[in-house]
Amino acid sequence: MLTVCATPIGNLEDVTLRVLRELAETDLVLCEDTRHTRGLLERHGIRARLRSYHEHNEASRTAEMLPRLQAGERIALVSDAGLPGISDPGARLVAATLEAGVAVTVLPGPSAVDTALVASGFAAERYQFLGFLPRGEQALGRVWEELARWPWPAIVFESPRRLPTTLRSLAAVDPDRELAVCRELTKRHEQIVRGRAGELSEQFAEPPKGEVTLVLGPGSERGPAYVAAATEAVAELVAAGLPRRQAAAVVARLTGLPRKRLYDTSL
Repeated sequence: MLTVCATPIGNLEDVTLRVLRELAETDLVLCEDTRHTRGLLERHGIRARLRSYHEHNEASRTAEMLPRLQAGERIALVSDAGLPGISDPGARLVAATLEAGVAVTVLPGPSAVDTALVASGFAAERYQFLGFLPRGEQALGRVWEELARWPWPAIVFESPRRLPTTLRSLAAVDPDRELAVCRELTKRHEQIVRGRAGELSEQFAEPPKGEVTLVLGPGSERGPAYVAAATEAVAELVAAGLPRRQAAAVVARLTGLPRKRLYDTSL
């Protein structure tokens, strides 16, 4: 049997009793980083056999584990944080195990996605999880365009090194988009910063320390495409002879967008 176990996303006390019992009784624990998992086990007084299972050996290790699972061994799968298979290695092994007719059990637990969503204040009955954001300005732009009219929260993972670039990219097309930067969740220096994209891009102009989860508030009809259309309307009025400041004021009254933003983007 394969047991997929959720482990703490930060605080080592955030682990369930079921997971601790499974890790203590299983024949083998597969983990991303044996040193990281050994620290969790030692914190709770557990001794277990560990084998690495990460993105670089996922295919070969899956092939190695299947005969052992079919022979009746009890194997537990963990990642460094959270539930394996969610932006972490594990999905391949789970799929192969099920296809081989071997039972798979999932022991739920801590989740950076759920924790950040609730902490952001944007929690709703629906949300979208995008995993890690793509690299490159054009790829990011397509994501922002896709999310502009998504009327529910969206959660993404981002590296602290790339956070300033990501926030600047969002602020350039949708500066008023509300979001929350959730840093070091459940750890001693946990930080939840809420605000608009334009504000947070200035606050996080330099990379912070620690793991980062971003929660974007619900989109609206006033996303990038809406702003682009309004800006074009300003340009058309200017081309017809209306002073730019007056043109921006007229379109602002009709669209509800800030006059200064329309003026600046139409330059």
